[in-house]
Amino acid sequence: MTDKLPESRAKANEKWNDNNKERMRYLRSRSSAKSFINNRATFDDIKELRELLNARENNLKNDDK
Repeated sequence: MTDKLPESRAKANEKWNDNNKERMRYLRSRSSAKSFINNRATFDDIKELRELLNARENNLKNDDK
């Protein structure tokens, strides 16, 4: 995919990026987390992450009440 984007599409992408910085940060963080888990995490990392995920899940459940 070496085709260049049309100028109008590039401007639209830039505008969207400027207006959605938090969404981009969220997506980048989520992608990094998935990549770490799938490609680099050791067994001990996974155990620690599981504990952190369980705690986060409990906090989110309690916030809904």
